[in-house]
Amino acid sequence: LDFIMHLQEFVTVLVRDPRIQKEDSWHSYIDYEIFIHTNSICFTRKTSCVRRRYREFVWLRQRLQSNAVLIQLPELPSKTPFFNMNNPNHVDHRRQGLQEFLEKILQDALLLSDSRLHLFLQTQLSPEDMEACVSGQTKYSVADAIQSFASLNRRFPIEDEESKKGKNDADSDSESSSSGLGPSDDSISCGCKASPASEES
Repeated sequence: LDFIMHLQEFVTVLVRDPRIQKEDSWHSYIDYEIFIHTNSICFTRKTSCVRRRYREFVWLRQRLQSNAVLIQLPELPSKTPFFNMNNPNHVDHRRQGLQEFLEKILQDALLLSDSRLHLFLQTQLSPEDMEACVSGQTKYSVADAIQSFASLNRRFPIEDEESKKGKNDADSDSESSSSGLGPSDDSISCGCKASPASEES
């Protein structure tokens, strides 16, 4: 019976919708949407959408490798000095490489047990905040962070419309502060926005 149950478990991961993000007048980077759809008991949320940049994938791979020394992790698409974010072929080649990387990682039960992977895939926490959460230095647990991110992003596809109506912003503030996490909610909702200047172009 376990075997049959195992056969029916699936994890679909898509890396899609590359967007150029400007940090300031000199620095831009591309981030990608990571969409997860799964019925696996390993995941707190069965569907999720987050945006991550290449540098964060590099961080994830290093952390997973240091925790699973005996596993040979798949490679990321190489970081080439000739990468041009205005070249659709370059961007799509990297997007495909990032998706293949995640697909391979998600087939490994040992890697799936690493909380960093789940925070990376199902919250918008920065690498520093993910480290702090995993090592128990935050008021919120890994599951709290994932649930709270999901409740903040329930309106994901119509985000733009929501920001046009000022009223709903006040609603979502009161909603997030009532989730029991207190002030740490703020760090969850804007974990990635304050990332340092990019070295990649």
